[in-house]
Amino acid sequence: MTAVDPHEAYVQVEREIGLLLRRSRAISARLARELHPDLDGAAYGLLALLQDAGPLRASDLVAWLGLDKSTVSRQVSSLVNLGLVSREADPADGRAQVLSTSPEGAARLSRIRDARRARWEADLSDWPAEDVATLGELLARLNRLGEAREAESSH
Repeated sequence: MTAVDPHEAYVQVEREIGLLLRRSRAISARLARELHPDLDGAAYGLLALLQDAGPLRASDLVAWLGLDKSTVSRQVSSLVNLGLVSREADPADGRAQVLSTSPEGAARLSRIRDARRARWEADLSDWPAEDVATLGELLARLNRLGEAREAESSH
């Protein structure tokens, strides 16, 4: 087995994650257009988060995504105007509102996610299932690390 240079390992991680993030932004923009021609690329991630973790208050989205309030507000307004997100009174506090994907938003998002999952299955079809599972686990660990760092910096 070849010895691993720790510095080079971190250089490779930084380079590959940078590439992944650049591709992710481009893919989000394309998926947003597929979801609705007038949807901004950044709003796609917000809609997906609402589908996965919602209903949420706008302040929860700000904290979760690490975006400024005005950006989230603009994206939420766009999603509401396009009929992809619904606003309702917060049952815990009637003065506040919670956001959730509308039935139309959920249906459109589901179609796109199914197509993306099929693409991943095709792209990774020659990988052993164990490698795919390991990739998923490692990405989850990386995401938890990022979430913990965000929570730490917000306090």
